[in-house]
Amino acid sequence: MKILNANPPYNLFGIENPDYEKAKVAVLPVPYDAATTYKGGAREGPHAIIDASRNIELFSEELDGDTSTIGIYTLDEMMPDISGPEGMTRQIEKEVSILLDDGKVPLLLGGDHSIAIGSIRAVAKKFKNFTVLHFDAHSDSRDSYMNSKYCHACIMARANEVCDSCYSIGVRSTDEEGFAKYGKSTIYRKDIHKMGVEGVVKDLLKKTKGKVYVTIDVDVLDPSEMPSTGTPEPDGLSFYELKSILKGVLEKRELIGMDVTELSPIGGIVAPNYLVAKLLYLSLGFAFLNKR
Repeated sequence: MKILNANPPYNLFGIENPDYEKAKVAVLPVPYDAATTYKGGAREGPHAIIDASRNIELFSEELDGDTSTIGIYTLDEMMPDISGPEGMTRQIEKEVSILLDDGKVPLLLGGDHSIAIGSIRAVAKKFKNFTVLHFDAHSDSRDSYMNSKYCHACIMARANEVCDSCYSIGVRSTDEEGFAKYGKSTIYRKDIHKMGVEGVVKDLLKKTKGKVYVTIDVDVLDPSEMPSTGTPEPDGLSFYELKSILKGVLEKRELIGMDVTELSPIGGIVAPNYLVAKLLYLSLGFAFLNKR
C-alpha cells in the first residue's frame, strides 16, 4: 500500500522509481573528509545535499522543463577507506570506471575535494580528449601537502598529470609555486571582476575541448552565500555568477563527469545545502535537458 502524503524517496531530487539501466546520470555519494587541512565536516555533505534536493520543485521555469526526466539514479554511499586518501582515490577510480563502462555520467557528491582525483583518473582512462574545469577559491595545485600527494590541496597537480587541458576558475588563494606553474591556466577572481560572466564564458569556450569534466569546491562561492565550508575565502562568486558560467559552457559542451565537494553543513542552516542541490539540478539541466 502506498502511504498517502509520503515524503519523496531518499535520492537526489527525490525521484520516484529511478531506473539505473535507463539513467543518464549516476550519482555517487562519497562521505569522506580525511584529506582536509583546516575544518572538517564535509563527510556530512552528501546527506545534506540529498536531503535538501528532495524539496526542490522538479519543474524549472528557467529550464522550461524537468531535469529529472534525463534519468538520474542515486547509488548507495561509498564506504570510506581508512587507509588514507591514496587508498580512497583507488577505490573511487574503480567505482567511477564501472559507471563509465555502463555508459553513465558520474556525479560525485563529496566529501572533501580529494575525491575528485580518482574520478578524474577514471575519466582520463575512458576519454583521451577532454577538459577539466575546476571551480575553487584555491588553486589546489601543490604537488604535495602535509606529507600527501592526495590531499585536497593537490587535486589539480594530479589532474594535470592525466589531462593536458585543465582550467581553474574563481581562484583567490594560491601558493607562489602554483601561481608560477599554473597561473596561465587560471581565471582568478580579480579577472572575473574585469571580464564579467560573458567574458569568462567566451574565454572558456575558446579554450575547452568538446568534452568537459566539472569539479566544484563550494568555497568558490562567497562565504555570505556559502558559509558551510571548511576553507572559506572572502570575495567569492555569487550563485548567479557560478550558475551563469556553468550554463554558458555546459550548453555548448558535452558533460562527461562532475563532482561537487567541501560542503560542511552547519546545524540549523539549510540554505547552503539547498543552494548546492539547486546548482546541481540546474547544471544537469543545462548539460542534458535540451540535448536529448
